[in-house]
Amino acid sequence: MKNIFKGKTILITGGCGSIGSQIVKQLLAREPKAIRIFERSETAIFRLSQELHSDKIRNLVGDICDKDRLHRAMEGVDIVFHAAAMKHIPLCEYNPFEAVRTNVIGTQNLVDIARKVGAKIFVSISTDKAVNPTSTMGATKLLGEKIIANAAISGEKTRFCSVRFGNVLGSVGSVIPVFEKQIREGDTITVTSKEMTRFFMGVDDAVKLVLEAASLARLGEIFILKMRPLKIIDLAEVLVEELAPRHGKNPKNMKYKVIGLRPGEKIHEPLITTEESKYMTEERGMFVLHNVALLQFGIKIPVNNKVNEIYDYNSGKMPLMSKKEIKNMLIKKKLI
Repeated sequence: MKNIFKGKTILITGGCGSIGSQIVKQLLAREPKAIRIFERSETAIFRLSQELHSDKIRNLVGDICDKDRLHRAMEGVDIVFHAAAMKHIPLCEYNPFEAVRTNVIGTQNLVDIARKVGAKIFVSISTDKAVNPTSTMGATKLLGEKIIANAAISGEKTRFCSVRFGNVLGSVGSVIPVFEKQIREGDTITVTSKEMTRFFMGVDDAVKLVLEAASLARLGEIFILKMRPLKIIDLAEVLVEELAPRHGKNPKNMKYKVIGLRPGEKIHEPLITTEESKYMTEERGMFVLHNVALLQFGIKIPVNNKVNEIYDYNSGKMPLMSKKEIKNMLIKKKLI
């Protein structure tokens, strides 16, 4: 990957989160001029500052909903990575306007100011929940993708793009820490459905995708890592088999309790719609969804002539990882 970050001033919103903090760590090795961590949690900034010691880091407390604060933070920035978001489905369901303020209005604030300060590259992090959304979180992240796509046709110098994640293994709020805690403290594992499937990616895969997207961004593309899905119950069983003995427990004595779907949650997750696949290309182990908003302005984008051969990229309609493959993946990612 070409080092486009050397000598640049970079701002990362949500820079203390699971993904944001790893982006910071990766960028420190790429010789930037400065990395501005924009985060509303003072505690999170303090904890990360205790872990990372670099004179290139600038810790900025602020909220992306505060446009004045954001403008001051973004003066002189070359590259923006937008990782701040409300991500938890139940919290967004019960606090819908807060989700709109953060995931929609906050994203528009960043876009507006990135243009004003002359940022060169803007990468926004989205989610598979934005595809045919059934939740408030998914709907707001879809609107975030649309804001980025629209920003890309403005004629400004900033190059905009989005990356669309699957579930990130081991991140805060992901299912693995929940299962680990249940294995350590009790004898019952809770699963929403024994049929539930998801696409998973490692934190390292997620960060690599984000950094590579920055080098490929042009006109509002969405970049998606090629992933294979797995059954959540299979993931739970692998973790029980591996972790229960470490806590003096017999895996066979662990129970599985089905608790049902949370509001807004799906059994299976799509990553790409059939409509999107018409303008999809493949590159470097990823899918690239080209910006259909460009068509109304007479700008040509790549057309996928094999669209009739493309399967529905849905976690419930693709070959699932075996339990052995899941175990090998967790070992490779150092999660067991």
